[in-house]
Amino acid sequence: MDFIEGADRNQMTLLPESIEDFITEDNPVRVIEAYISSLNLKDLEFAKHTPNSTGRPMYDPKDLLKLYLYGYMNRIRSSRKLEAETKRNLEVMWLLKMISPDHKTIARFRRDNPVALKNVFRDFVRLCYEQGFIGGELVAVDGSKFRAVNSKDRNFTKKKLDQRIGRIDAKISEYIGLLDETDDLESDDMNLSAADIKAIVGELAERRQRYTDYRKDLEETDQSQKSLTDPDSRLMLSNGKTDVCYNIQTAVDSKFKFITEFDVTNHAADTNHLGPMVNMASEVLGVESLTVVADKGYNAATDIAQCIREGHDPHVHGAEMEICIPADPGQGEVIESHTNGRTVYIPERNVAICPMGQILYPGYYRKSSIEGVFYNQKACNRCTCKCAKGKRYRFQFGMPESEFSKEYDDSNLEVKKVEVIPDRELVRQRKSIVEHPFGTLKRQMSSDHCLTKGIESVRGEFSLSFLAFNLKRAINIMGVPQLVWVLSS
Repeated sequence: MDFIEGADRNQMTLLPESIEDFITEDNPVRVIEAYISSLNLKDLEFAKHTPNSTGRPMYDPKDLLKLYLYGYMNRIRSSRKLEAETKRNLEVMWLLKMISPDHKTIARFRRDNPVALKNVFRDFVRLCYEQGFIGGELVAVDGSKFRAVNSKDRNFTKKKLDQRIGRIDAKISEYIGLLDETDDLESDDMNLSAADIKAIVGELAERRQRYTDYRKDLEETDQSQKSLTDPDSRLMLSNGKTDVCYNIQTAVDSKFKFITEFDVTNHAADTNHLGPMVNMASEVLGVESLTVVADKGYNAATDIAQCIREGHDPHVHGAEMEICIPADPGQGEVIESHTNGRTVYIPERNVAICPMGQILYPGYYRKSSIEGVFYNQKACNRCTCKCAKGKRYRFQFGMPESEFSKEYDDSNLEVKKVEVIPDRELVRQRKSIVEHPFGTLKRQMSSDHCLTKGIESVRGEFSLSFLAFNLKRAINIMGVPQLVWVLSS
């Protein structure tokens, strides 16, 4: 018996097969088609959402969005590879109706619409919440590092620049010493002439000046690092090794592990991100309060107190503390942590509240640390707390010198203490909720590194990644035909 044979490539057919016949009813591309077709691009703030009245016709942004979403769902993120798929992939041909944009047009669409792409991600999150895929009760917050488009060789810190400047100075001194030894330069054993040495010294001087300019930029901008290829990226510790990365923060719902919100930051630590992430997630879902769990990286009074003040219920691993917050929820917009305690600063009144609930008044300004200092010596003398270790308690709050003022208002100020004890059972659930989306993105969807530069562009890029992740989960839960019916109705 012979093998199964295919059709003759040169065989002419009277009625050619339709592309529609190759796309089954349960093919995920039908979900992409149904969802993207239902969007109002003007409301989502897409650039060029309407056709040009003159000139060459442009590509429909919906078609480019369909192409990108298909690519991110199938591990194809490069604009050049997506262009190739439009010429050989039947699913893409069906999705785009046989059009084939060039890679520059494809890449430009992603670059020009970071805000709109984030709006599409949030739109699908709201849709999932309406369909019951998202519970909107318990979320887990965590962050992960994603490699940026910037090598470590093109990232500089003050220490690294000082070391390189020092080595260049030593090299220049060495070569100048050779120039001074005129007798040796005339020797036949010398490989370098005086002109060669002067050229080398000139190149070293140029490089030294370049490093000096980088050092000056860091001092003027008060930054700790300077990246040349992607200025927004920073050197971070990732998976046990240092690399130039972005820190991607996510809030994952506990019901079906949908990513409800995310943010891109270039801060290596997770502190000071819990409160903003929970607030953004509650805003997207339209709920007033959420129960949130996080690891010990978020164990800071800044985050926990902000969550409590906003009406959320935080459970952070290892966070057992008492926090003083204003009794009026409307008081206190900024909260800072302190080495020996927790302090609340109220900008409207220009006073601070120490861990024991005492009011600290503005004292003086430190130009060296760019901070305003608040204290209350009388209260510290009467206090039994050991947080000041026998000295008066000082609270230093970072602010521009122009904003520091000794005028304050402490009238009718009520303070309450909140005891924070995390629920161990909820904390144990954290890993099963928030860890696997990162693993899926990095291992199964090949989204382990950034393709774009700049924090806004990276935010748009990961909007596509997380939208693709949520869409695949929705397909797995409901199935293609049912989901297409929901999206089309």
